[in-house]
Amino acid sequence: MSRPVTAGLGKVAGGVILAIAAIAFALPLLALLLFTFRMPGRSGGLTLDHYLAIVDPTQELTYDGLFMGLVNSLGIAVVTVAIVLLLLVPTLVLVELRYPRVRRAIEAVCLLPLTVPTVVLVVGFVPVYKVVSGALGSAPWTLAFAVGVIVLPYAYRPIQANIAALDIVVLSEAARSLGANGVQVVWRVVLPNLRRGILSACLLTVAVVLGEYTIAAFLSRTTFQTALFLLQQTDPYVSAIFSLAALAMVFVLLLLIGRLGSFRPSRSAS
Repeated sequence: MSRPVTAGLGKVAGGVILAIAAIAFALPLLALLLFTFRMPGRSGGLTLDHYLAIVDPTQELTYDGLFMGLVNSLGIAVVTVAIVLLLLVPTLVLVELRYPRVRRAIEAVCLLPLTVPTVVLVVGFVPVYKVVSGALGSAPWTLAFAVGVIVLPYAYRPIQANIAALDIVVLSEAARSLGANGVQVVWRVVLPNLRRGILSACLLTVAVVLGEYTIAAFLSRTTFQTALFLLQQTDPYVSAIFSLAALAMVFVLLLLIGRLGSFRPSRSAS
C-alpha cells in the first residue's frame, strides 16, 4: 500500500476516533444542559425559571452560600497561584541555573502527590491544620497551603517543559557576558522566556482549585464544590447550571493553555 493511501486512512481513522470521543463527551453535557431547562412535574416541559431564580432577589439567601463558596475558591486560587509564582518558579529556575544535580530529586518531590490518593493526603493534613488554624485562623484561604500540594504536579510540568525547551544556562551566560547582573538575568531574560509555562501552570492551578472538593470537605471549609454539593440536595437544577458553568470555565482555561502553547511572537523585519 502506498504511503499517501496509508496517510489518508490514518487521517480518516483519526477523524472517526475524534468524532466518537466528541460525541461521548458531548452527550452527557447536553443531557445536563437539557436538565437545567426541565420543568418539575411535567414530562417534556421546558422553562427558564431555574436560570431566573439565580438572579431573583427573593432567592438570595438560598444561593448566598454558593456565591460565598465561589468567592472563597477564587481567593484560594489567588493564594495558590501566588505560592506557585513565589516558591515553585524561583526554585525550578535556581535548580536549573545553579544546582542541576538535584533536578531529579525536585522532580520526584513535585510529582509525588500524583502517587498518593487525595484522601490519604487529607488524613495527613488534619493534624497540620490544627496548628495552622491556631496560628492563622480557619479562613478559607488557608486551604491554599494544602491545595498547593495537590496542584504541584500540574504546575510543575508546564514550567519544567518550558525550561527543557530552552537552554536558559546559555541564555543567562550570554546575558552576563553583556554586563547583566543576576537579578537582570532572571527578570529580563529567563522569566520572559518562561511566560508560556508559567501562564499554563497558573491556568491549570485555577482549574484544579475550582474543582477541588475532598480537602475542603474533610477540613470543613466552604468552597465552590462543597457549596455546590449542599445546594444539590435542595435545588438540583441550579446546581446543574453552576456545574455546567464551572465546566465551561475549565474548558476555556484549557483552550487558553492550547493557545499559549501554539503562540509565537511575531518578529518585525529588521
